[in-house]
Amino acid sequence: MGTLLKGLAGVRWNELRDSRRAPATGIPPLLSRIAYGGEGAARLAIDELGDMICALGFVVGEATAPTVPFLLELVGAPYMWCKAELLELLEGICRAAQWHGAAAASRARHTALREQPAWEVAARAAVRAGRPIVEGLASSVRPEEAEAARTLLRTMDEVAPFPEL
Repeated sequence: MGTLLKGLAGVRWNELRDSRRAPATGIPPLLSRIAYGGEGAARLAIDELGDMICALGFVVGEATAPTVPFLLELVGAPYMWCKAELLELLEGICRAAQWHGAAAASRARHTALREQPAWEVAARAAVRAGRPIVEGLASSVRPEEAEAARTLLRTMDEVAPFPEL
């Protein structure tokens, strides 16, 4: 591995589950493909990674928040393919509120949804922690990157904090 993604080995991916409840061990190879593969490989890896950490574009998993700093690292790297797609994935993660909605709706019936809303809180906080990186991309000379960055910044400003459950 090069200078990007050095911290991947420090995460216990085998102890985490993705948004489909599968082991998160497939996340590091996908991040590596995004960082070090060609444009086509990066696009495919982003699609696959999106399914793992933000299924259907709005369901996060336990492994989502630990993945976000690596996505932000990739977005902030000077020569990276598909920055707009990565920003769009981060925007979906920031917007995700499926578990909070389900927990609020089922509150009267049962309390089976205890840890999932915390995944959303952690994932949203991780995305927001990357605001300086995203702000830097909002003035990119690449229009698709600049627009995706501005959209993510608007989302960060628009989404309200999660209510206590």
